[in-house]
Amino acid sequence: MTPPVLPPAVAAAPTPVAKPVKTRYDGLAMAFHWLLALLIIGTFSVGWYMSDLPFSMTRLKLFNWHKWAGVTILALSALRLLWRLANRPPADLPMPGWQKFGAHAVHWLLYAAFFAVPLSGWAYSSAAGFPIVWFGVLQLPDFVAPDKALAATLKEVHAFFAYGLGLLVLAHLGAVVKHVVIDKDGLLKRMLPGRA
Repeated sequence: MTPPVLPPAVAAAPTPVAKPVKTRYDGLAMAFHWLLALLIIGTFSVGWYMSDLPFSMTRLKLFNWHKWAGVTILALSALRLLWRLANRPPADLPMPGWQKFGAHAVHWLLYAAFFAVPLSGWAYSSAAGFPIVWFGVLQLPDFVAPDKALAATLKEVHAFFAYGLGLLVLAHLGAVVKHVVIDKDGLLKRMLPGRA
């Protein structure tokens, strides 16, 4: 009696290769981060300085620069958010749960402030009757109709959001210093260009 014929051996399925774990931000994310950091710090500083200046051509010039920078920050923030939603950031470093929650909360509050500050400034400028002509070329539509009482309120709202953004930036910087000086876990290298 002949033994039964066995079917040919089925080739083993190739083992899927795991994607390497992303440990750094990509180049575009880094560019958005550092460009927005410089713009936000510069714009905040100009806004703080000009707010107490007497009415003059210098004050008007600084207000225009401040508004142009605000619109630029708004546009770059929209692009950065779209990039962030389409591209996963690196995995979190090992840290206690409360620190991880705090880090994510501050990041998302920063994103919210990136929009709240320039939008409230745009609304304030519109309500005050000063349209924004971006770099003297592109006139933006009025955000709201001119209204002195509304302008006074929106000025306070804009200042509130701006100082809130300033506090969030300080919290962010404080956390970075902790990771660099105390934890020494390489967190900052994830957002610096060059080799890992």
